[in-house]
Amino acid sequence: MRTLCSSTLIGEFFVIGFAGLVAMKDPGLSMTTVWTVSGVAMVLCVLLCGVVTRPGGVQLGWALQIALIASGFVVPTMFFLGAIFAALWWASVHYGRKVDEAKARFAAQAEAGAGGEAQAETGSSPA
Repeated sequence: MRTLCSSTLIGEFFVIGFAGLVAMKDPGLSMTTVWTVSGVAMVLCVLLCGVVTRPGGVQLGWALQIALIASGFVVPTMFFLGAIFAALWWASVHYGRKVDEAKARFAAQAEAGAGGEAQAETGSSPA
């Protein structure tokens, strides 16, 4: 899950940066405001890459997705891009968990297979 979610978050990092460049063109917004909000969101993307598998990490990711969609009120294209990234976030979490479960299942099967071979070599029977 970590790899898929982190990939989505790094993509968002760049999209947020480009959205900041677009938002700078709005005469009603100061450059300081734009880059403070964009910078915090970009740093959050990077930090979430490290904590996505910890408790609350996925929920923070969802909060970021909602904020990304809400940024469409400033840069209208972000409604569309935010929805796309929310869908990618869902897919990353959903399929990432399935991949993690499959990896754990294969590791358990491999361990059980290796344990059975060790017992056969020593001539002992399983308990």
